Amino acid sequence: MTHPFTIAIDGPAGAGKGTLARRLADHYRLNLLDTGLTYRAVAYALIQHALPLDNVSAAETAARQVDLAKLDRAVLSAHAVGEAASKVAVFPTVRRILVEKQRDFARTPPGAVLDGRDIGTVVCPDADIKLYVTASAEVRARRRLAEIESIGGTADFAEILADIQRRDERDMGRADSPLKPAADAHLLDTSEMAIEAAFLAAMSVIDDVLAKRNKA
Repeated sequence: MTHPFTIAIDGPAGAGKGTLARRLADHYRLNLLDTGLTYRAVAYALIQHALPLDNVSAAETAARQVDLAKLDRAVLSAHAVGEAASKVAVFPTVRRILVEKQRDFARTPPGAVLDGRDIGTVVCPDADIKLYVTASAEVRARRRLAEIESIGGTADFAEILADIQRRDERDMGRADSPLKPAADAHLLDTSEMAIEAAFLAAMSVIDDVLAKRNKA
């Protein structure tokens, strides 16, 4: 690859895009960024300093201080942080600060796989590959419940489903960079698809683009 190769993966929470992104980054030896963690880092900073989530100025300051090399998934994956992140993510100024950091990451050789909500539409509209990974809210809720139970936890399916639906509504309904597939994105519905099948389907799309590029 003579220039940074970018794979943009978008989709709602729980559709499997994070797992797919990790598999693809490993297979094609590209850098990996879960852009959702950047918003979680902002929310976590506000929580740590006991600042209200609607404090735009504080959120902007936290966004400027986000270091993409120091995103701690273990800490930032907490459910409360995720809920808070979806609230600070509606601020246009915060999004602009983080989007610039994400674009710089994508431009770093040899390229990157970025997953999030607005990669193909806003962050990397010229990405070499755009994938939109989705699944029904019910399937995503069942996956989340199974994940919680697999580590010995308990949860209520109806509450998880309602939480997912609320998050979808926030992500899809916000005025700035709403969650939606890019016009030229390849749709992957994983409702009835295992991760291996999704991985192979994505590889087929990517390899086809790479083959055409090599012939050019």
